Amino acid sequence: MKRILLACSSGMSTSLLVTKMVAHSKSIGDEAKIWAVGQDKAKKEMAEADVVLIGPQMSFLKDELQKEAEKYGIKVDVIDMMAYGMADGKKAYEQALSLIGDK
Repeated sequence: MKRILLACSSGMSTSLLVTKMVAHSKSIGDEAKIWAVGQDKAKKEMAEADVVLIGPQMSFLKDELQKEAEKYGIKVDVIDMMAYGMADGKKAYEQALSLIGDK
C-alpha cells in the first residue's frame, strides 16, 4: 500500500485533491492511503508516509520538511502547480508515485 501525505497551510485546500487522488488510485487498482494535514502536523505525520507533497503556498518550507523527511528515507516535493489548481488527482498521484519509486 502506498502512503501519500499532502500538507498545506491548514489542510483544507488539499482535501479536494485527496478525494480526486483516491478516486484515481482506485480506478487503476492501486491500494493507497492518501491524507491531508496542515503544515503544523506535517513533520509528525510524515513518519507514516512514503512521500510528502506540499501545497505550492508552502514551497518556502520544502527544504525544512525535506530535512525532517530524510530521517524516514522519504522525499518531499511541491505539488505541481497546474495539478493543484485544477485538482488533477491523476497528475498529483503520478507525481507522488514517481517520488516513491521502487519503495
